[in-house]
Amino acid sequence: MSGKLRVVVLGMVGRMPLAGMAWQALHYLEGLRRLGWDVYYVEDTGDWPYDPERNTITDDCRYAVDYLARVMGWGGLGDRWAYRAPAPDSRTFGLSESRLAAVWASADALINLCGATVLRDEHLRVPVRVYLETDPVLRQIEVAEGCRRTIRQLGAHTHLFTYGANLGAPDCPVPLGPFRYHATRPPVILDWWPAGSSAGGARRRPLRFTTVSTWRQSGKDVTWHGETFLWSKHGEFLKLLELPRRTGQALELALAGNNAEATGLLTAGGWSVVHALRLSKEIVSYRDYIRGSRGEFTVAKDQYVRLKTGWFSDRSVCYLAAGRPVVLQETGFSKFLPTGKGLFAFRTLDEILGAFEAINADYDGNARAARDIAQSYFAAERVVAGLLERAGHRG
Repeated sequence: MSGKLRVVVLGMVGRMPLAGMAWQALHYLEGLRRLGWDVYYVEDTGDWPYDPERNTITDDCRYAVDYLARVMGWGGLGDRWAYRAPAPDSRTFGLSESRLAAVWASADALINLCGATVLRDEHLRVPVRVYLETDPVLRQIEVAEGCRRTIRQLGAHTHLFTYGANLGAPDCPVPLGPFRYHATRPPVILDWWPAGSSAGGARRRPLRFTTVSTWRQSGKDVTWHGETFLWSKHGEFLKLLELPRRTGQALELALAGNNAEATGLLTAGGWSVVHALRLSKEIVSYRDYIRGSRGEFTVAKDQYVRLKTGWFSDRSVCYLAAGRPVVLQETGFSKFLPTGKGLFAFRTLDEILGAFEAINADYDGNARAARDIAQSYFAAERVVAGLLERAGHRG
């Protein structure tokens, strides 16, 4: 690998071994590889993994390790990944301990994807250390409230990047404190998401708009200036329970977890509900689900909406890349991305109805526009190259 710069992506694919997390990491890894970098994936979060077979957090990391081996092998990195089990186990899988130490000693840059890893001594010796925040708001509020742990965690990096494209703008009240954030976008490898019929699917146009989501999430609500901003999406979906009956458009949610109450509410309103875990265990079945959809309809987290963060979903980018139009709740992203064909931002019910009407009146044109947006704004080579350049590397 003489002459190539070496980069390590730190992630949490084994900790949360589901397709959405895997695709997110794979798009960065492949984008870096195509730019000519010597690429490695390392997982060292210190947290025990989730086992979807048993639906529990476990101190047995066998499922996580096997999953990582499959995913990284699919991505052409079968001999370039490592998973370090949490203490007291602390075993390393994938790369040997000596090989992993050599990778860290020679690394030119690291990308701490999702900010999931607290950097240690071997990480701090890497000259360029990128904190890549996919979920803005919580950390900024913690810094504003003087949380020393978060301040130390962020301060250990040389560059901070965020999916919150509107952070720092006058209409976005999220406090930035002493840190400077660079806006970035979720990357996608376009040839991994070919537009057209899903693999093995019917040639006719698919009927349902879909999305993959967790109904209720807790633990990351924030209170700022006396107002509470929710992490969970369920409140936004509840406002739209009757949407299928209003529009006539078939809508489906793939929901994670045991959501009997949510399923009852949604189906009573005309939604179709399927189990997200069944399609999210493997990356190909997840991709087939997206490619077999007519498009994506989804809400955003209350935090992103009311605070106007400009956040945009990496899952929505996959829909766009597959030539599937996206109707997404406005977070301020329309300041930075073209909307009105292929991609629609909504605040009101009337705007949702208008988006479906426009898409169904010219589905093929909107499908092409969706793919064009993915190519122009989210192509991995372009997104990753821009990130590296702002971090001081041109590859």
